[in-house]
This record gives sequence, C-alpha cells and structure tokens, in this order.
Amino acid sequence: MSDLPVHQLVALCAFVAGLAFGAVAQRTNFCTMGALSDIAFLGSWNRMRAWLLAIAVAIAGSQTLHLAGAVDLGKSIYLAPNLGLLGAVVGGLMFGFGMTLAGGCGNRTLVRLGAGNLKSLVVFLVLGLFAYMTLRGLTAALRIAAIEPAAIDLRRLGLASQGLPDLAAAAGLPASRAVLAAVAVAGLLWFCLRDASFRASGRDIAGGAAVGLVVVAGWWITGVLGADDFDPVPLVSFTFVAPVGETLVYAMTWTGAKITFGIASVLGVVAGAFLAARASGEFRVESFADARDFLRHLAGAALMGTGGVTALGCTIGQGITGLSTLAVGSVIAMAAILAGGVLGLRYLEEGSLGGALRGLFARA
Repeated sequence: MSDLPVHQLVALCAFVAGLAFGAVAQRTNFCTMGALSDIAFLGSWNRMRAWLLAIAVAIAGSQTLHLAGAVDLGKSIYLAPNLGLLGAVVGGLMFGFGMTLAGGCGNRTLVRLGAGNLKSLVVFLVLGLFAYMTLRGLTAALRIAAIEPAAIDLRRLGLASQGLPDLAAAAGLPASRAVLAAVAVAGLLWFCLRDASFRASGRDIAGGAAVGLVVVAGWWITGVLGADDFDPVPLVSFTFVAPVGETLVYAMTWTGAKITFGIASVLGVVAGAFLAARASGEFRVESFADARDFLRHLAGAALMGTGGVTALGCTIGQGITGLSTLAVGSVIAMAAILAGGVLGLRYLEEGSLGGALRGLFARA
C-alpha cells in the first residue's frame, strides 16, 4: 500500500472509511433531518442526541490530532480568516429547507441510494449538478457576485482565523484550545447521556460514536497519510455536497482525472450502505409515489446542491466536520441549516410557505 501514489493511497483509505460510514448510517438510521422530524412529530430526541454525540466525538478526536501536532486544522477551509456570514446563513437555510423536500440530507441521500431508493438516485444527480454549477458553473457567478463580497475579513480585526480559540483570545478570555474543546465535549456529552432513553439505545450511541470517529479518521487520512512534501493532499474530511458534484464530473471524465478524498468517500458511503442493506435484508427498490413527489425531490435536491456549496457544507460537512475544528462559521451555518429544516418540516405539514411561517411564529 505504501508504494501507491499519495493521492491513490488517500483515496483508497477514504473509500474504506466511507464504507464504514455508509454501513453504520444504514444500520443505525443516522440522519439529521430524520432527527428534526422525530423531535417535531414524535417528541423523540434520540437521533438528535446521536448526531450531537457524533459532534462531541469528532471534536475530541480532531482537537487531539491538532494539539498533538499530527494535523494542522488551521489549513482547513473552515478556519479561513474570511467569515462568510451571508453565505452560511443563506446557504444554510436553503440546504435545510431542501433536505426536507428531498427526504434527507446529503449523506442520507447516499445511504438511501445504496439501499435501493430510486428517489435518491434522482436527488444524487440533481444535487451534484447544482453543486457543481454553484462551485464552478453558471450559478457560481451569482454566488461570487452576491455572496463572497459580504465575507468579513477577520485579519482586519487582528484575527488569524475564525476559530473559537482566536476569538476568545481577541476578547481577552483566558480560554485555550484544549479548554474550549473540553468544555464543548463535556457539554455535549452531558446533554446526550443525561437522557435515560438515549443511554438505553445502543444503536443510537453506536451510530453517533462511529460517525464521529469516521470524521476524525478523515482528518488523519488527509492530514497524515496525505502529507507529502511534493504532492500534498488538501486537508479535508467528510462532507457530501461538492464531492457529489465532483463525483459526477469524475464519472464523465475518468480518463486522466484524479480521484480525490471526496469522490472516494462518496463512492464508499454508497457501497457501504448497499452491503449493509443487502446483509440485513433491507435492500428495497423504491420509486416516486406521483409527479408531485418527483417535483418535490427535484426542488429539494437543487436547493441542497446550491445551498450546500454556498454554506461550505451540509449537516455532515459543517455540522460535524466543520464543528470539529471549532469554527464560528460552522456554528452559524449549522444553526441556519437546522432553522431551514424546521421551516421545511412545517411547510410539508401546512402545505404552503406562508402557513409554515405563520405556524412557526404562532408556536414562538
């Protein structure tokens, strides 16, 4: 394995990590949108606590790698000194609303695709198309013209990055990276484990812990295995918006194209979910109920692809991977995604956007 070129070694390890991610998510039903739905309609917080546990594990592992000097998280896009506040809010709202229309976020789309859901095949294709359009195509011009100029250059404020440790230091707070990470992890673990029903749910605990560890593995794969002096691999971990678009382009331009961590991880998640679904007897070919169902999924996929790139990530990319770096932009983006998700659920319940907004304000 060590004789492989660095980018191939990274891709191989990303595929294996993706296999684990897909299998775990399929078997444990790990899904942020599903967690919001459970809270709104069933009053159950177990899947939300599983997601929060994944964040806690990801923060603990990622910050340990950083503090040990194995990985420099400062090289990730999440800690860039330009704080894309408008992009995080607008893109996050779009992505959150879209994932409710499409029946799940980016990682859930890949897992459902692996388990035989043809709806997710359509979402995968449309999400990838709009993601790449927003990254490099037609809608990229709009993003660059309307969103990027609103970014806040934190260097003018004397900050090296948008990380919580830098902000705390600028505010004169005596909080080191280790202390901030420990407080965040302890708070999340306390919230998760204080609930008896969650403590009794081995499936949710295993799912959250495993997803968090896979995100840490992603940082290690690109930051340690990919640390080549002559051909370094960009420091990334799991996210499922832009890599879906890159996977489509790779499939169409395979000759001479270079496989990346993101492309390999996407393929791994689909394969892992497929293997898990087949092994458990849960593989089912499913399709759309009617034309309205089809159009709703199309709209949701387009919003997720556009919003995810604008917000620099999804419920995994910003919600776990980004938060593991202690980035302020990730906190903002994830809050917007959750808000968009809640609005989307109310939209599906009320049947109109106006009714959804009235319902939210009435509950508030």
